[in-house]
Amino acid sequence: MTSIVLKEKSYKNCYLKTLKMAEEIKLKIDIGVFVTVGPYPVDYIKLKEKLGRNSAINLMKKGIDEAVELCKENKIVGIGEIGRPHFPVAEQVIIDSNEILFYGMQRANDVKVPVIIHTESTTPNQCKELVELGKKAGLPAHKIVKHFSPPLILKNENYGLMPSVLASEKNIIQAVKKGFRFLMETDYIDDPRRPGAVLGPKTVPKRTFELLETETINEKQVYIIHKENPEKTYDICLEP
Repeated sequence: MTSIVLKEKSYKNCYLKTLKMAEEIKLKIDIGVFVTVGPYPVDYIKLKEKLGRNSAINLMKKGIDEAVELCKENKIVGIGEIGRPHFPVAEQVIIDSNEILFYGMQRANDVKVPVIIHTESTTPNQCKELVELGKKAGLPAHKIVKHFSPPLILKNENYGLMPSVLASEKNIIQAVKKGFRFLMETDYIDDPRRPGAVLGPKTVPKRTFELLETETINEKQVYIIHKENPEKTYDICLEP
């Protein structure tokens, strides 16, 4: 996707391609689909190499502005993934990524949508940092979704942000022992070179049914995780 962004100096067509895929899914499978888009944090590294630091930052911010316009048109329900690369990078890249992230939080607050945050491995200290950054940007903690989160469910672990927990068996069993204020995700990547990565698209319903069958959770708790939490976070309605 970065080749398209470099060529067009815009994320708009990348976003429109994602929205087109969502419409195809709705038509072919007859299910509801809610979309979030944003300039992927790792893109910044290649954009910086090709365009220089300032132009790369401005292009990433433009990508956020383009996502905001789609929010205004009610075509997407959140901005992200935005944030920082998930692997070690130079300190200046972290500084620049934080600048872009802060801008994304400000713009998300402008249109009252959540941000979905992609970063290095999640810790309680990092959750605190993200919530404090959101506060400076005017974005409430519950509008900060931490993608690829471990089971940091308690308030003193996540500081009020919404953890989106990778739906491995170990993660979810640990999560429900603490509470039910979290989302579940697969981080599925539709890449023929990595079949099933990170987890397959059927994992969330499969995991949920397993937990119900073993009476690890009950239907009310499933309702909280899969309906109440996403509705409150994304300001959507999941009724048929």
